[in-house]
Amino acid sequence: MPARKVAGRKRHVVVDSVGNLLAIAVDTAAMSDAAGARWVLGRTRARWPNLAKGWADQTYRGTLVEWARQTYDIDLEIVQRPAEAKGFVLLPRRWVVERTLAWLGRARRLSKEYEHHPDHTESISYLASCQRLLQRLCPAPTHEVPYLRRTG
Repeated sequence: MPARKVAGRKRHVVVDSVGNLLAIAVDTAAMSDAAGARWVLGRTRARWPNLAKGWADQTYRGTLVEWARQTYDIDLEIVQRPAEAKGFVLLPRRWVVERTLAWLGRARRLSKEYEHHPDHTESISYLASCQRLLQRLCPAPTHEVPYLRRTG
């Protein structure tokens, strides 16, 4: 039996400064980016009421910045691509979210869209994030740390 195809999904994530997942909202690709950002910021504020600063992609520019300031008192800064830039440009703070999405993508159930319900994808994303944190806190004894120089 062939794999069932799931229509496109959008993942709106909020991460801390080192890339740990704070909140995620998954919905169909038809949802606008601004609506998804409002949804995930509401979830984030419920859990972390002291959140004061955030960085966002250019996709979220517009009225969202003022809305975040008025509604949740969050200073949302839009990371702009330099006007004179051609080709790939590493944007400050943007790589943190991209790295988190790559970490989540390493989880088997998140590598492809197997889940039929967005709620399941959200739950598995939180589980994958917890697994990554636990592996970082207590690595397996046989786990070789990358880029560690061995002496002797």
